[in-house]
Amino acid sequence: MKPNILVVGSLNADLVQRVERLPRPGETLTGSELQIVSGGKGANQAYAAALLGARVCMAGKVGSDPFGSLLVENLQQAGVDVSFVKTAEGATGTAGIFVLPSGENVIILSPGANGKLIARDIEPALAELSEGSILLAQLEVPIATTEFALRKARACRAITMLDPAPAQQLPASLLELADFLTPNQTEAALLLGGNADIVSYEDAEAAGRRLIEMGARTVILKLGPLGVVIVSAGESLRIPGFRVDAVDTTAAGDVFNAAFAVALGESKPLAEAARFANAAGAISVTRTGAQSSIPKRKEVEEFLAQA
Repeated sequence: MKPNILVVGSLNADLVQRVERLPRPGETLTGSELQIVSGGKGANQAYAAALLGARVCMAGKVGSDPFGSLLVENLQQAGVDVSFVKTAEGATGTAGIFVLPSGENVIILSPGANGKLIARDIEPALAELSEGSILLAQLEVPIATTEFALRKARACRAITMLDPAPAQQLPASLLELADFLTPNQTEAALLLGGNADIVSYEDAEAAGRRLIEMGARTVILKLGPLGVVIVSAGESLRIPGFRVDAVDTTAAGDVFNAAFAVALGESKPLAEAARFANAAGAISVTRTGAQSSIPKRKEVEEFLAQA
């Protein structure tokens, strides 16, 4: 059975510690017990989309170390098709994640096998796409590979979503390939040259319009607890978020993207899809870890019914 969502992206082993604050140069601090959990923006999105009810295929690359098999097995347990996850000699990608008391985090990536993902690796997976299916892409694999995936998906009239993370500036030629561009405040500011201060709905709408002028088609700008602003050439929508007690924001953006894609695949209107995605993201920040924080479909529906 063909997938309705294909994720091309990264698989990482997340090495997570909770800390009271970040160390100063030359300083050593004691953190919590180290947790090793499955992560990577691509794998997080695939895992979340599967838990939320979609048929999902993952295309990416892991290393030949024990982390690689751990990541693949975790996706399989969620129901993700991992037929197109390749193995390369050497290290699997890792992410050192330090979580602060507020739930906010800082992340240091080591690309490992993710950096070796090339167009030839993902061509068989892209051949599974058809009109109306959805491609999710991010920036933790080589830009050239991401661009190849987006271009091929557009050629077969699939819906394309680009999560421009980790934050970096991107050419208009890449932005134009995404039907939906989904930055958070930091990522949007960097795309705009690093001088945008995005703290309100009005700021987000202005930033979204500038990104449209740069080539983006529809911008979904993620504002944390405020929710999201959706900006296209003809309209702007404000979709409020849900107030929860956050303990760890790791993977919240990935959960949002996956949930939004699932809702789109079910032909939900943009506002309804964004509200569903806001709810999934809100649940995830009340839990620790990346894939370990992702809610099932029933949990999101119950959350919305009580909201």
